[in-house]
Amino acid sequence: MKSTLLPLMLLASMLISSAAHSAEKAISKQQAINIVQKQHPGRVLSVKQKNSHYTIKILDNKGNIRLIRVDSGEGKIIRNH
Repeated sequence: MKSTLLPLMLLASMLISSAAHSAEKAISKQQAINIVQKQHPGRVLSVKQKNSHYTIKILDNKGNIRLIRVDSGEGKIIRNH
C-alpha cells in the first residue's frame, strides 16, 4: 500500500503545480481589453472568455463593430474581424 501511495502523491503534486503555473500565465480580462485597445481604439461592448481566448467586441471610432480574439495565455491577438 505504501509503495503505491507515494507515486500517486507525487503525481498529484505535479498536476497541481502544473495547473497553478498555467493559471499564473493567464492574462486577466482587463489586460486583454488593454491589449486590444492599443491597436483598436474604441468603446468595448462586451468581453467573453471561452476556452483559451477572450473575444472582445469593440465599437471603433468609425462606427464599425469589430470582434477581436486574444489568446488568454500569451496575450496575443489571434483573430481580428
